[in-house]
Amino acid sequence: MLDQVHDIQLSATGQLIQDPDWWRGAVIYQIYPRSFQDTNGDGIGDLAGITKRLDYVASLGVDAIWLSPFFTSPMKDFGYDVADYRDVDPIFGTIADFDALVERAHALGLKVIIDQVISHSSDKHPWFEESRQSRDNPKADWYVWADPKEDGSPPNNWLSVFSGPAWRWSSRRRQYYLHNFLTEQPDLNFHNPEVRSALLGEMRFWLERGVDGFRLDTANFYFHDAELRDNPPLPEAMRSETYASRADPYNFQHHVHDRNRPENLDFLKEMRQVLDEYGAVAVGEIGERTTGIEMMGEYTSGGDKLQMCYAFEFLSGAIPEPQTIRGVIERFDAAGPDGWACWAFSNHDVVRHASRWTKGREKRDAILKLAAGILMTLRGSVCIYQGEELGLPEAEIPRDRMVDPSGIALWPDVKTRDGCRTPMVWLTDNRHGGFSDAEPWLPTPSEHLPLAVSEAEADPNSLLAFYRRLIAYRKATPSLVKGTLRFLDAAPGILALLREHEGEAVLCVFNLGDETGSFRAPEGMTMNEPVPYLFGGRLDGNTIRLAAHDGFIAQIEK
Repeated sequence: MLDQVHDIQLSATGQLIQDPDWWRGAVIYQIYPRSFQDTNGDGIGDLAGITKRLDYVASLGVDAIWLSPFFTSPMKDFGYDVADYRDVDPIFGTIADFDALVERAHALGLKVIIDQVISHSSDKHPWFEESRQSRDNPKADWYVWADPKEDGSPPNNWLSVFSGPAWRWSSRRRQYYLHNFLTEQPDLNFHNPEVRSALLGEMRFWLERGVDGFRLDTANFYFHDAELRDNPPLPEAMRSETYASRADPYNFQHHVHDRNRPENLDFLKEMRQVLDEYGAVAVGEIGERTTGIEMMGEYTSGGDKLQMCYAFEFLSGAIPEPQTIRGVIERFDAAGPDGWACWAFSNHDVVRHASRWTKGREKRDAILKLAAGILMTLRGSVCIYQGEELGLPEAEIPRDRMVDPSGIALWPDVKTRDGCRTPMVWLTDNRHGGFSDAEPWLPTPSEHLPLAVSEAEADPNSLLAFYRRLIAYRKATPSLVKGTLRFLDAAPGILALLREHEGEAVLCVFNLGDETGSFRAPEGMTMNEPVPYLFGGRLDGNTIRLAAHDGFIAQIEK
């Protein structure tokens, strides 16, 4: 197995050493624990189920897994409301189950990244239970409390992501507390150094248990404006139905005071020092749809903050135009030339791209292979979401089966997140796709069953087989893992990019259009034959011929 793990090398003395930059160009597989595999028959996935399926995950060739929250929680937001940062919720198993998962993952050469939700906790967390008791207890200032205005209204105009004011009244303290999300998710006060120290201590607990890093939920929400100033309206130039839909009043504000604070940078430096002690990494979620790319650069530049970040530019909308992809990458490069991105097309918060990219189009399989090809050749690390490798579409969830709090609050104008969180499908000959013997917490869509792992494994031309070939080629090609990226001018509908690293160069060309297309290589560029088992693009002299939604990947002579 060691020969399959690219981050393990031999030192001059023959001892095994690890590449501290293993995360650069890594392919990370996101697992939503509730929906991966149920082993105890309660209809909810668990840690033992993840361990059971790790051989499958390793067979994809990925470098790491990212586990969405499994901590003790009242599950108002399905684990993103943490009541105990140091324990496993009983529905997922025990600490021993987690330790067994880490041990098995490491044995398979997989790094383990876990969610950390530290901008807020559950209102059932002991810290908040104590904080709400009075204005003078030891943890009175651990959360964001504020007096009402003279008329009794909230302190300012801040809104909750999950609808309505971001303030909840406490009759006991006769103050409001801040909740950027659900009322059951009070925000921690990062201006208090004791809070920052305590949260870093919670992270150390998991680092001591062997985790290799963290995915940081809402990493730009940690600090708030200490003066509690009103947010101004969102400038007209920033308004977009793609990134700031006017169906949600939250998008009417320019969120410069309730999040995105400059004070955040110093805390990220504190966190990086802890991570470096353990050789661990962090990938931050930037919950910002207007300037998220610029913040990605800011948060990952300098080598003293986060190693990686992702924003939402590629997590919404239909199949993008080549200039859109190029524009996003070039914005990031300008904002953080020494930073590092983590790109994804789908995750647990958005409509699956298997639906977004293929809606109303033919050649579904070709489009999904094209999407994978683009993702795996961009400069940066990559996250793929469970079932993405099977081409699972977004599920349509009946109103009476919805459980997502934001989806319920904004229904029917804003899409529920339940549709991307349905159970993984392992078998076609089981009513619940091999996920559970019981009725799952979310229904298993019948249209997912023909796409199950059992079917894909039997088909050498399946999307699953393509992902395996593509990931293997990426790992064997240093230019695609850590190389530079340069875009080449091309005809409309064509995306062309050149990846280079230490004398190796790879040309990647993709046709995102519905018609055939071509790309003429620059003068002086000598191309080898394309990788035959990935795409169908062919070389015709110095011109690359491409069918609709096809690609071409080949090494070139420099």
